[in-house]
Formats: sequence, structure tokens, C-alpha cells
Amino acid sequence: MSVLKQKRAVSKAEFINVAYQIHVETLNFLTRLSARYARMLQEPVAKLSGEVLDHAEKANSIFPSDPQRISIRKAHLLEARASLMALDVRLTLCYDVMSQNPEGAFTTSKGKSVSASDATAKLDKMAQSLGDLIDRENELLKGAVKSLGQRQAPK
Repeated sequence: MSVLKQKRAVSKAEFINVAYQIHVETLNFLTRLSARYARMLQEPVAKLSGEVLDHAEKANSIFPSDPQRISIRKAHLLEARASLMALDVRLTLCYDVMSQNPEGAFTTSKGKSVSASDATAKLDKMAQSLGDLIDRENELLKGAVKSLGQRQAPK
């Protein structure tokens, strides 16, 4: 039986789903970079988004059954959050670069450039979506770390 949408709680492992969404949207965002900048920016930024996903998956695969496992899981959660914060900074750099020539980042289905105002609107929408996901992932990771800290506390 399904749970009503308003009665649903956030899954404790939701940080994995959001990390996956961040990785996919980051890759999509990076494909908009011109070839001139792509060589310098794409690989390190894609690597950071991959690190967020990898550390989230690693943390989730460790069941916190004893202090050592709790410590390892927490370390992966903290690594995921550190990579997330670095990714946020790098994506801001990519956004600034693309904002200098937004029409170069988008084309129509017929291969023609999109107007500067339409391109700027699309770029802003993509950046806002990624920013919202990053904020959400940050909160989820902080919550996961906090719940592990409560698990470690002496009873």
C-alpha cells in the first residue's frame, strides 16, 4: 500500500539520489562550455561531481554497526560534503565563463545559435537547478553526519 505524498518522510539515503542528480546535471551543464574552455574546466569539475556520488555510495554501503564502521561512514559523508562545496565553487566559475558568451552555449535543433536573452535565461535556469540540488545535498549530508554523531553518543 502506498503512503500519501504529504505523509512521506525523506529517506535516510536520499543523499545518494540527489548526488546522482547532481552528477547528471553537472555533466549536462558542462557540455555547454565552449571547446576553448572545456579542455581546462570539464574534467576537474566532472571529477568533483563524481566524487560526491562515489563518497555518498561508499558511505551508504557501510552499515554503522560498530564504532569503526561509524567512523568510516562519517569520513565518507564528510568527503562527499567537501567535494560538494568544491564543486559549488567550480560550477560558479563555469557559470561566469558561460555568462560572458551565453549564446555560444546553446543552439536550436537546426544548429542555429539562440538569442543572448534566451540563452541567458536557459543558463540561469540550469544554474539555479544545480544550485538548488547542491543546497539540498548539503542539508542531507549534514543531517546524515548529525545522525551518526547521535548514534556514537554514549547511551
